[in-house]
Amino acid sequence: MRLGLAGTGRIGARHAEILHRIDEVDSLVLADADVARARGVAAGLDAEFTEDTEELFGRGIDGLVVAAATDAHPKLILRAVEAGIPVFCEKPVAKDVAGTIEVLDRIRGTGVEVQVGFQRRFDAGYAAAREAVGSGAVGRVHTLRATTLDPAPPPAEYIPRSGGLFRDCGVHDYDIIRWVTGREIVEAYALGTNRGAEFFAEAGDVDTGAAVLTLDDDTLALTSAGRYNGAGYDVRLEVLGSRGSIAAGLDDRLPMRSAEPGVSWPPGPAHPGFLERFHPAYVRELETFVDVVAGRAASPCTVSDALEAFYVAEACELSRHQRRPVRLAELR
Repeated sequence: MRLGLAGTGRIGARHAEILHRIDEVDSLVLADADVARARGVAAGLDAEFTEDTEELFGRGIDGLVVAAATDAHPKLILRAVEAGIPVFCEKPVAKDVAGTIEVLDRIRGTGVEVQVGFQRRFDAGYAAAREAVGSGAVGRVHTLRATTLDPAPPPAEYIPRSGGLFRDCGVHDYDIIRWVTGREIVEAYALGTNRGAEFFAEAGDVDTGAAVLTLDDDTLALTSAGRYNGAGYDVRLEVLGSRGSIAAGLDDRLPMRSAEPGVSWPPGPAHPGFLERFHPAYVRELETFVDVVAGRAASPCTVSDALEAFYVAEACELSRHQRRPVRLAELR
């Protein structure tokens, strides 16, 4: 199998390393707007590289992995689908809801698979939580608590093009809540604050956010996201039910210490970032994409799934600005 990869930044380079180790992938062709960067990553993996992403489509690739800047995602997805090439694209599909809907409309009925990169669906803990809900082991779910806290902010130049905290960071929680529960989110009430670097406020963003989400069966989900969790990278989902509870991310590397005397758990060290925390999930995610390219599987995370999570993020952003609950039906 011959795969193309567009974008060799931090996540793209990690994807290239993973794909290089998958036996069924015979060769990789890399491209990046920064040609020198693509050349460097390719050299380290004994892979090929091209001088621009368009050239990827003339290299006989069987599948395309998109890890380029967000603005390039729609064009690359559509170019690949038009050529009949299955695509894996890191979230988001596009920078806004309208762009995501346009991509969805144009790929509908083509029969070409598009897989969107929500890697938490491939994490063992989140998968176990989904199984516990689906089997009825936790009983009737009444509350979920989802957390995504970065140990330090991303670079200042990233924030204006990130889409904001709810679209960039919280969207992973919204997707995984849908996936674990099998329910739809129908309303959001969100707040955000800035007590850190000025570049967040200058970009119209916040460095800390929280939302109360209502699911279609009246289950409540409480979500929090932040850029200044100095203890380490903290990503969890707690599912509380009438019979029991279960949590993903509650492991020995949880960046939290108990205030109770004599309690030394968790011992640490804390997860330093998302690449380390979710490395096994990234591997399973790309192995699944290889199955998609080979025709052995359908996309496990579609553009429609990405759109639903994006609707929730949009509702949170509108709620933050207007200080009111926002029904997702308002945005459809």
